[in-house]
Amino acid sequence: MKHRVSIATLGCKTNQYESAAIAERLETAGYEVVSFDEGAELVIVNTCTVTAATDSQSRNLIRRARRLNPAARVVVTGCYAQVAPQKLINLPGVALVIGNAEKKEFLELLGDIADTPRIKVGDMRETRDAVALPLSRFPDRSRAFVQIQNGCNAFCSYCIIPYARGRSRSLSPAQVVSQVRELVQAGYPEIVLTGIHIGGYGADLTPATSLQDLVVLLEEQTDVRRLRIGSVEPTEITTTLVERVACSKVVCPHFHIPLQSGSDTVLDRMNRSYDTAFFRRVVEGIHHRITSAAIGLDVIVGFPGETEEEFEETFRFIEELPVTHLHVFPFSRRPGTPAATYPDQVSGSVAKERAARLRALGERRTRAYSEQFIGREVEVVEEGGQPSGWRKGLTRHYLPVFFRSPEERTGHCVRVRVLRSSDRGLDGEVIE
Repeated sequence: MKHRVSIATLGCKTNQYESAAIAERLETAGYEVVSFDEGAELVIVNTCTVTAATDSQSRNLIRRARRLNPAARVVVTGCYAQVAPQKLINLPGVALVIGNAEKKEFLELLGDIADTPRIKVGDMRETRDAVALPLSRFPDRSRAFVQIQNGCNAFCSYCIIPYARGRSRSLSPAQVVSQVRELVQAGYPEIVLTGIHIGGYGADLTPATSLQDLVVLLEEQTDVRRLRIGSVEPTEITTTLVERVACSKVVCPHFHIPLQSGSDTVLDRMNRSYDTAFFRRVVEGIHHRITSAAIGLDVIVGFPGETEEEFEETFRFIEELPVTHLHVFPFSRRPGTPAATYPDQVSGSVAKERAARLRALGERRTRAYSEQFIGREVEVVEEGGQPSGWRKGLTRHYLPVFFRSPEERTGHCVRVRVLRSSDRGLDGEVIE
């Protein structure tokens, strides 16, 4: 009888990628991977530690695993395990805590689980090489992610990730090309390049290379149909990269850029490496070269000391930019970061109200942007559907389109004519 294992994942696309790779290796080793709610005998919790709230969610998942199966043994990994293993090892049911670098040897560590809980967490500051777990498929996903680097050198005042993931480390171009080729051969029409700080890709390699050089290589040496670039810092969006996207039939015209604040005084307290004038030039440069480009921003509201005037600066700044999507997060104190100790912490209710105002702006922008596509034919990657016959797909411009089709073609490209805009996105009809 196979040993049953479940995997619970919190956090970013890098964690999602690594959990998928862990699941694949477990299945290859003879384990049966089941849903978390089935109460498996072995549970792996891949944690996030970007906020205190995600720490709490990780602990709750561990407790829930034991409620579902009191005999379950829990293995904890991920960023929370990396920075605070002692806080996890004494939770009931935890048999093993392993760090991010140790994920590559988790199968061997599983085979050595003893009655006495133990910690296997190395010093990320000593980690110099990027080691991506091999992955050939993404169950239940129509798009595939490829991890091209790990770690971050930025040390923003609110962020613990450089301590949890270490310095920026890039996979070799050959490794990335090989991974993309394998996923394209497996049938994935869209590949998403992901990592912790992908704009810094290649700077640590010998010889040094860059994200735009990697994009060129993937276009020239693979048959990838759609290539989407993940979040890139504004200081790393070069005119060369924008030009490559503009001229490419493969790279999606979609930029995801962390703004974090539209107030220079707040950006300074955040230890961000640019000001609003620089950021404006970047975004307007993208829009000028690729008028139809999707431009999404990450924004944090309620940062310590953020006054109403500073928030209004952010609101007005974003209003003036040609952006199409907003991802808004109320600030959450993360112990161990400088910002957690800053004076004048903003109340949760104020941060929530500010987030609501910005999200409303984002919804208006996305809807106005979406309406430009009414009447046009677009290619979508079908992401799934419902028994009623409604299907959902994602365009190259990061817009969801809903359409009816008697045939389910999840993971395939479908041509759709956009008919109208709705609260859920765009509605369309399949072009036969």
